[in-house]
Amino acid sequence: MRPSSVAVGSAALAAALLLTSCGSSGGSADTAAGGKVTLTVDLFGTFGFKESGLYEEYMKLHPGITVKQTDTQDEAQYWQALQTKLAGGGGLADIQGVEVGRAAGLLQKQADKFTDLRTLGLGAVNDDLVPWKGAAVKAADGRVLGAGTDIGPEAICFRTDLLKAAGLPTDRTELAAKWSTWQGYLDLGRQYAAKAAAGNTWTDSAAGVFTAEVGQQKVRYADEAGKPVHDSNPAVQSAWADATRLVADGLSAKLPQWTPEWNKAFTTGKFATLSCPAWMIGYIKGQAGTAGSGTWDIAPGPGRTGNWGGSYLTVPKSAKHPKEAAELIRWLTAKEQQTTLFTKQGSFPSSTGAQTAIKGVQDPYFNNAPIGEIFSESAANMPVQVLGVDDGVIGKAFTDALGEVERTGTAPDTAWKHALDTVRKAVGN
Repeated sequence: MRPSSVAVGSAALAAALLLTSCGSSGGSADTAAGGKVTLTVDLFGTFGFKESGLYEEYMKLHPGITVKQTDTQDEAQYWQALQTKLAGGGGLADIQGVEVGRAAGLLQKQADKFTDLRTLGLGAVNDDLVPWKGAAVKAADGRVLGAGTDIGPEAICFRTDLLKAAGLPTDRTELAAKWSTWQGYLDLGRQYAAKAAAGNTWTDSAAGVFTAEVGQQKVRYADEAGKPVHDSNPAVQSAWADATRLVADGLSAKLPQWTPEWNKAFTTGKFATLSCPAWMIGYIKGQAGTAGSGTWDIAPGPGRTGNWGGSYLTVPKSAKHPKEAAELIRWLTAKEQQTTLFTKQGSFPSSTGAQTAIKGVQDPYFNNAPIGEIFSESAANMPVQVLGVDDGVIGKAFTDALGEVERTGTAPDTAWKHALDTVRKAVGN
């Protein structure tokens, strides 16, 4: 069960959402011409469509449609399974989610596996989004291979009770000033470690810090010409140094993200802070439950910017119901539903219209944190990132290597070489 307590900016916003949501149904209550259609949706992580009640609302508006979702929490596992299905040509859902780090690879290597959304009447589906979001899934010949959902502006989520017990401030503004840089974040972590109760650590993992810090850069794993630079980019090297220093100083709980152990730690107080893209809000609520309400808060993170994740919805060419899938995608990605997803789940909209609507939203679960303001600022400060074909593979190689440092004691320099070897074997670079 996921908690139902969520943020609402104002009564007026809630009323507007109800009216616009109902008004955007598209007017096709029975797309199957009198029949019943079951649409399958396969996702990873927590998109929030089910949790926020959007599927239920859509099915009420379209009595001939039943939506069934399957999901895998670990995106890497999901992607591996998707590759197997694409290679075999079977077992694919009507709608498949794709993470932003996979978009360039999909566009350049697997475009023939996915339907051009223009042929389904969705040629303009990304027109209301921040420009780079749609550009990432638009081929040179004009084909539109995905519809943008959320983006992942970054902040820091923290446990007010644990910081207070360690004698550290809990005020958002004060914390944001103290950890305005990643060095400041590590410095405060050392102060926490000196006073925290046994078993309580500063953050969940080195992988979380690394991913968040790399996510602030315009150029990460490939440059503007598409040349791999993951092994030489000073920004990646700096993020690696900070992440391994975190481990050396005893500030990591050494928990692999998306595992049962990590999930359990949201309720046990194993860590006090967490690199927190907007979509993590819904995940925390789901893991910490109603008991966590009021113990968590959110503050702007180092650099007050960054992007971690964000996704697209695609229609594989083997989809059984492409027309009905397209209508569901059109509705789910419209600004009204993107606004609902943020107010209920924290999924930050890529729709510019929805971004305007959510700036005043606060979240009672997180001590009425002004999440609309915090994540809007982070998104506004974020440079347009260069997306490489193999970003997903490279990012996982680095975070897996950081797991070696944490859990097997591998020296950072050795683990770095392991990461580069993994990339070389996987993609030849």
